[in-house]
Amino acid sequence: MKYLLLKNMKKSKGDKPYQCSECLKYFGKKSDIVRHMRTHTGDKPYHCSQCLKCFTQKGSLVMHMRVHTGDKPFQCSECLKCFSQKGSLVKHIQIHTRNKPYQCSECLKYFGKKNDIVRHMGVHTGDKPYHCSECLKCFNLKGRLVKHMQVHTGDKPFQCSQCQKCFSLKGNLVTHMRVHTGDKQFHCSQCLKCFTHKSNLVKHIRVHTGDKPFQCSQCLKCFTQKVSLVTHMRVHTGDKPFQCSECLKCFSLKGSLVKHMRVHTGDKPFHCSECLKCFTQKGSLVTHMRVHTGDKSFQCSECLKCFAQKSNLVTHMQVHTGDKTFQCSECLKCFNVKSSLVRHMRVHTGD
Repeated sequence: MKYLLLKNMKKSKGDKPYQCSECLKYFGKKSDIVRHMRTHTGDKPYHCSQCLKCFTQKGSLVMHMRVHTGDKPFQCSECLKCFSQKGSLVKHIQIHTRNKPYQCSECLKYFGKKNDIVRHMGVHTGDKPYHCSECLKCFNLKGRLVKHMQVHTGDKPFQCSQCQKCFSLKGNLVTHMRVHTGDKQFHCSQCLKCFTHKSNLVKHIRVHTGDKPFQCSQCLKCFTQKVSLVTHMRVHTGDKPFQCSECLKCFSLKGSLVKHMRVHTGDKPFHCSECLKCFTQKGSLVTHMRVHTGDKSFQCSECLKCFAQKSNLVTHMQVHTGDKTFQCSECLKCFNVKSSLVRHMRVHTGD
């Protein structure tokens, strides 16, 4: 790779001292000419980890990766359509720019009136002249303040025509409508699974990448989703926010409370298809099904005898260990099985 550094030349190119020896083009930074030289050498040092396609510039690789992730960060402010590349958005904008002669030099957005673009420029300058009288939060546009005020007023003017659910923002209604239309425009490039929300696709992608960005500060365990980390933190804090209204027992997980409530309601939603016996928990049904299938997956390492339930194996192991954990309170005789103790107690009770 060759480049010429021009110093003290009469025919100066201003602040562009680096010249390409192949096409004589000038550059202001060494890094710029290094990137440019790849157009001549054909060097493509940036590789896609998904399809192994190569690129001369890192920016090109970043744009290409959106093919795999489905990421479309460039959104049309008029119709909310999204694009993976800025160039595609610029072309699309032309559909809406008829009769809009004022263009923002920063983001290329068009406006029909001069005062509209003046207000819009506050987005880029950081000026926020509109203040919320309730919480003092500031906004650069009056329209955003109006939308924000709905948080305080509770106003939800956008209603779903299918289920009559109401929303404070039009964008939230548009997103909600996918529940009814079944529209799933966000596709996983790995397994072709589709999602209605972009955020769900982002979470799903971690199944393939193995990315676990949420780390516990106590034990350093990592999680793919923030909600999983929040739930896990209760192990350290001891927080049990879910309380049974019947016996006031508390649980760290909502699912645990739901299971517990069946103790009070008597609900047994899990039915055996063979004998119609019912159970309060799915795990109990799974264990019961071994009666019908004959599955005995728990094997004794000493005599190789097999059992359908782990608890039965634990009890059986006492035959080999000689452990006798069940003691008679009358004569202090010990037994390795609870049922043996129960039978023995009849000696004292005369039952």
